[in-house]
Amino acid sequence: MDEKALLDRVPDGLFIGGEWTSGSAGTLSVYDPATGDLIKTIADASPEDGARALDAAVAAADDWAATPPRARGEILRRAFDLLQERRDEFALLMTLEMGKPLAEASGEVTYGGEFLRWFSEEAVRIAGRYGTNPEGTGRMIVSQHPVGPCFLITPWNFPLAMATRKIAPALAAGCTVVVKPAALTPLTTLYFARLLEDAGLPAGVLNVITTSTSGKVSGPIIADPRLRKLSFTGSTEVGRSLLKQASENVLRTSMELGGNAPFVVFEDADLDKAVDGAMLAKFRNIGEACTAANRFIVHEDVADEFARRVTERVNGMRVGRGTEEGVTIGPLIDSDAVDKAAALVADAVARGASVLTGGSRVEGQGTFYQPTVVTDVQAGSDILRQEIFGPVLSIVRFSTEDDAVRMANDTEFGLVSYVFTKDLARGQRMIERLQTGMMGLNVGVLSNAAAPFGGVKQSGLGREGGLEGIHEYLSTKYTLTPDPFGA
Repeated sequence: MDEKALLDRVPDGLFIGGEWTSGSAGTLSVYDPATGDLIKTIADASPEDGARALDAAVAAADDWAATPPRARGEILRRAFDLLQERRDEFALLMTLEMGKPLAEASGEVTYGGEFLRWFSEEAVRIAGRYGTNPEGTGRMIVSQHPVGPCFLITPWNFPLAMATRKIAPALAAGCTVVVKPAALTPLTTLYFARLLEDAGLPAGVLNVITTSTSGKVSGPIIADPRLRKLSFTGSTEVGRSLLKQASENVLRTSMELGGNAPFVVFEDADLDKAVDGAMLAKFRNIGEACTAANRFIVHEDVADEFARRVTERVNGMRVGRGTEEGVTIGPLIDSDAVDKAAALVADAVARGASVLTGGSRVEGQGTFYQPTVVTDVQAGSDILRQEIFGPVLSIVRFSTEDDAVRMANDTEFGLVSYVFTKDLARGQRMIERLQTGMMGLNVGVLSNAAAPFGGVKQSGLGREGGLEGIHEYLSTKYTLTPDPFGA
């Protein structure tokens, strides 16, 4: 597929009220992290543009809320079908602006599309209940209603899936939205907005603003009393700030924040499966995922063998531009990400850890860091506290189940955990004892549109996906009516 032809088809404006318009703050440049080359210049929104986008969402809110659920679901289903037709285009676009290998980008199209299909089906299943009150004097009606205009802020690491995971349930519930994609990877969201336009989404229901000044543009939108919901995926630090802003108007919030996932390998684990799971949990998306395994907590009896096997696999990985055949590790998103990975490895080594392979940035163009295995990481190392967001696998040892649980829970985060053991009872105990919102038991990838995605502690609030996902965009109303029989 011709890269230039694809990029020419991607809109370069803001999408407000069903129209593509220029941004009043000038332009925003998007770069290929594998080469550092400019790939497209797009509109840069100002706070005034953000206000116009919210105006459009508010103006369309009543009509969209009154649109029959079946009609809303059919639009999402058409969007799913169009995405399958254009899957190669979306995959290439994500590789160009984010850097992930083309095969992984294609996998994201599949994953992201499932949110469109899932919530197209959930739109017609929004239910309430009716019943007699306990005193028998009246009837209770519990109904669900769209929460109202929503502001959705998406991250750079999964440009399509994070957009569909928020947009699809909001639209299915009958909410209108303003979407602000990350400035580093905005092109996929703009192209997806064009797709929804082609699927027949009415003007104003979806509005997209791209900006280089996120705080200045987002602040007034969040402060506007007409906004009813804020959904954010990104760092815990930014999430805390947004929660403070949202508290002024007591907004409904969904926060999918940072992670520090433990990957626990017990002495009875099937090591072949554990290694396969480790490669997926760590190196998928170049390690740039909030669900990425961060701390490999491995029983002392199998730690050396586990380290040997993963090192052998890592040595076989190919680093390069994601469009090149056979590449499994693309560039990190920017130079700051490379600096962070390098600093975390250096700190671990200074404290006594050993690098088994990798451990260095890749010289030359682009922002590449070698896939790395670090073993014998010592307590107190930064790499055990901070989210790596890069292709670095760090191993620590444990001796007892209690030690493993203590080490796994020793973090402010609680998004996801991974456990490998053949002992069913132990697996059940770990479900009970690990403080995370999700857990993979003998699997290295667990995200699914039909399952609730989200964490505990400082990994966030609310859930995306599953039966729970649409309820994040609905408000519950209770109505009492008199006894219809006049008793």
